[in-house]
Amino acid sequence: MDSSPAHRAPQPLPLADLSLGAAALAGLLLLTTRIAPLSPVTTILAVALYSGFALAIVVGLGLSGGRFGPADRVTLVRAVLVLFLASLAGTPVLLQTLAWPYALLCLLALIMDGADGYVARRTNTASPFGARFDMELDAFFILVLCVALMLLGKAGAWVLLIGLMRYGFVMAGMHWTWLNEPLPESFRRKTICVWQLVTLMVALLPPVPDWFAHATLIMALVLLAASFALDIRYLYRHSTTRS
Repeated sequence: MDSSPAHRAPQPLPLADLSLGAAALAGLLLLTTRIAPLSPVTTILAVALYSGFALAIVVGLGLSGGRFGPADRVTLVRAVLVLFLASLAGTPVLLQTLAWPYALLCLLALIMDGADGYVARRTNTASPFGARFDMELDAFFILVLCVALMLLGKAGAWVLLIGLMRYGFVMAGMHWTWLNEPLPESFRRKTICVWQLVTLMVALLPPVPDWFAHATLIMALVLLAASFALDIRYLYRHSTTRS
């Protein structure tokens, strides 16, 4: 029997996991309504985000031929929390009212980062899909934090550049395909990613003065831009597809 990827039996879709995730997101929104009313935009945003998120998981699993494992379930739990935080952007007044709880939930989502990697190693279920799932969620979480900072008045619209830079890089790769070639492991890249999250989290805390938030966010933006510039230079010099 041919066991090559092309003839591998399709893996079952994680419909039960995704259904539980949707129920958990709905539960978080219902709990929030006990504190303050939500605008219809928040509900629509939550449905749209989770629908797109679930579709991306299904498509990603189909393309990779992988199985939705224990580590992916941990990532799903964190994803529900991140999507809940993202959906609250539909009610900016609520962000002001719940500034402290919002910041603490963001901190919880940050602390949970890495738990999926630990589970993957312990259960020997690491996979390319799982790594990509975690990476894309981190990128989206950074963008959510940037949007929250802008809506809370902690920074101007320029802070969105921190969250959008990676997506700009991905879009550029659609035109310049050499940007899609693999990069070597980089401690510098990992350190700057953590720096972005920590800086955004600190700036989000209510007691942090605006001048301090601006200074650290500008530094984070400069470091991120420099990191992307180094990666682009490496890809340009080592490209095998660039004409």
